[in-house]
Amino acid sequence: MKRTAEIDRSTSETRIHLKLAIDGTGLSAIRTTVPFLDHMLHLFARHGLFDLTVEAQGDIDIDFHHTVEDIGIVLGEAFRQALGDKKGIVRYGTARIPMDETLADVTVDLSGRPYLVYNVDLPKVKVGEFDAELAREFFQAFANNCGCNLHLNLLYGENVHHIIEACFKGFGRSLDSATRQDSRLHGVMSTKGVL
Repeated sequence: MKRTAEIDRSTSETRIHLKLAIDGTGLSAIRTTVPFLDHMLHLFARHGLFDLTVEAQGDIDIDFHHTVEDIGIVLGEAFRQALGDKKGIVRYGTARIPMDETLADVTVDLSGRPYLVYNVDLPKVKVGEFDAELAREFFQAFANNCGCNLHLNLLYGENVHHIIEACFKGFGRSLDSATRQDSRLHGVMSTKGVL
């Protein structure tokens, strides 16, 4: 069974088209009108080995908030849809990623229960035109709509670009681990019998 999803979402604030293949090779085509987010999503897809297409337009004349958050919503929905009943998946994934002076730890549990822990203190508020606080909004939207526990912990770091980049790379690698299928598993990785 192909683990893919294609979602269109249109509101008065954003229009988003997203295609996801979990069992990909890291190919991506990203055009969100938020250049820094484009860069982060390319990294996410490459390091998670997901094939990802995102085309988005939003009210960036106001700010980037709606666009970034709504892409997090749609990406979370896409993973939830592509994983279906989650039978045979490992469920948990962790990645510890260095980026020069930065070290970030990202852990995910595809439990069906949304929860974000975000211990990422950023030393300044912007990376170029990107408001650094929007990284948290993206991850919160993803966790809520995927239905996962997502824990991001910055062990140390100084450069905001490096910090957010390490988080997105770790996000991709931890999701790659959690979504892997294990032939030893029958049903889901839960004593409840459902995720």
